[in-house]
This record gives sequence, structure tokens and C-alpha cells, in this order.
Amino acid sequence: MPSQNSLNTTSSIDFDSIKKLTENESKKVDKLILAELSSDVELINKIGHYIIGNGGKRLRPMVLLLTSKALNETNEHHITLATVIEFLHTATLLHDDVIDESSMRRGQESANAVWGNSASVLVGDFLYSNAFQMMIRTRNFEVMEIVSQTTTELTEGEILQLLNCHNPETTEEQYLAVIIRKTAILFKASARLACIMSKATKTETQGLMDYGQHLGIAFQLIDDALDYTANSAEDLGKNLGDDLSEGKPTLPLIYAIKQASSEKSQIIINAIKNGSRNSFQEVYEIVKSTNAIEDTLQRADNEAEKAIAALSVLKDSSYKKALILLAKFSIQRDY
Repeated sequence: MPSQNSLNTTSSIDFDSIKKLTENESKKVDKLILAELSSDVELINKIGHYIIGNGGKRLRPMVLLLTSKALNETNEHHITLATVIEFLHTATLLHDDVIDESSMRRGQESANAVWGNSASVLVGDFLYSNAFQMMIRTRNFEVMEIVSQTTTELTEGEILQLLNCHNPETTEEQYLAVIIRKTAILFKASARLACIMSKATKTETQGLMDYGQHLGIAFQLIDDALDYTANSAEDLGKNLGDDLSEGKPTLPLIYAIKQASSEKSQIIINAIKNGSRNSFQEVYEIVKSTNAIEDTLQRADNEAEKAIAALSVLKDSSYKKALILLAKFSIQRDY
């Protein structure tokens, strides 16, 4: 169970108040996104606007912008790189939905469900290519190196996840290796890119990179827990039981296999092996009967606390406070 000092016990976070601190910069990012999505290939415009126009929380660009403001400098390169990060993230969503055969994303039909797999993959490739074109404008070799490294690790994470699918013997360490590459890497890269453009010290850069990684891990842990705590697909923004139907051994399932009786553990094991949505309700009841969700939330809470501790490299400011609140929001959210 989460400790009495758990971040989950704090009052609800006003996410809009965090967003307001980067409102002007975010508008510039939105404007650049629209400009860069412009193409004489109409299908690119349609799909790009469909998935990016639906927004999402835009947490990764927000981390980059808040970090730059906490370091007392935000310039046009920060705007460009925030857009790069959003394009990379959106490209991974398009590709992931094809690989996972998902039919819902951010509360609406996924792009592959509307236009098909081929179109989704190719528009994802377009976004990747566009992201690389934009990063070149910074004329900064270190930025190019980081963006290239990040895309490589994103792909490695996807491949590792494929290797883990339908494998109920996946360990917690193997699971974490996936989410560090698939989710945390973009949060970490966002903070690191802001540090480069703001000429942060080595100490500041390392602390803020640590913040991004721990924040990303906490965020994904909550995402996986929400599959068993969300009230509906509409609240979650995707179909309940998607991970199970894809045979993904997420942390709640890994914990539940360890904690449940042999008979009930075998039900989860078979469900992961077979990847059937039909087993979701039965697996859901088993997971809820153990401490798997509470233990997952505690692990997320620990990561958020590490993220906040890493911010000690920053001077106190409203932007540092916002980064702290963002870490708290990542584990308190219900969507």
C-alpha cells in the first residue's frame, strides 16, 4: 500500500494552472505544428491534423518549455524542439496503433482504424522525417545526436516489447527496460534538449535528465494501472483491456501473478499467452483481489518522488514548482 507520505494523498493538481505558465510558448508550438503539417499530399494533412489536432496532454513539450523557463531562457529553438518532440511522440503513436491493432486513441477512433495501416505508418514516417528536418535548423550537433539517439531507443523499446508480448515470465526488470525506452526516453530527451539550448551546467543537465526519466516511468506505470482502475474506455481514452488483448505483461499483471494463488495465477498466465480480450473481466477480478494495483501505484509514487528530488539542481521559481506539480499530476491523474 502507498505510504502515508505518498504523493497520491496530496490534494488534486490543477493541470490548467501548470499549462498556463507556458501558454504563450505553447501557442507558438501549435502554430509551428500546423505549419509543418502542411503538405500538398492531402492524406498527410488529414491524418496529421486528425491525431495532432486532437491534442492530448502535450506533456513532453511542456517539460521542455517549463525546463527552459526554469533555466531562465526560452528562445525560438526551444519552440522548434518542443515541436520536434511532439512529432516524434505522435509518430510513435501512429506506429504503435498499427503494431498493436488498436482501434481507439485519445477517446476517438485511431488513425489506422479510419484510414488503414499503410496510411498510418507512412504518415508516421512523414512526421519522423519532418522532425529531423526541424532539428537541423538548430545547427547544433549535440541536438542532432540526441534526437537520433532518442529515435533509436524508441525503436529498441518497441522491439523489446514485441519480445515480451505473450511471455508471462517477463520480469519487472524486463518490463522497466521497455518503458524506459518507449516512454521515459522522450521525457528525458525533452529536458536534455532544453538544457542544451539554455546552456545549463552539467549538474543541472544531469538532474533534469533524471527528472525526465523518473517522470516518464511514473507516467507509464499509472497508464498501466489505469487499465484496471479506469471507469470506462471514454475516461481512459482507449479500450479497456487493450494491453491484455495484445498479450502485454504490464506491471500489475507481473505483480498479480506473484501474489495470486497458483490457480488464479495460471488464469493470468494463459490470458497473456493467448492475448484474449475475453479474459479481461476474469483477470481484472484477480488483479483487484491482490495488492498488484497498490504496489504499482507505490512504485509510480516512488518514481515521482525521485523526479521531484532531482529538481534540487534548480533555483526556486514558479516554473520549478510547476515541474514538481507535473510529477504529482502524473500519478494522480485518472486519464
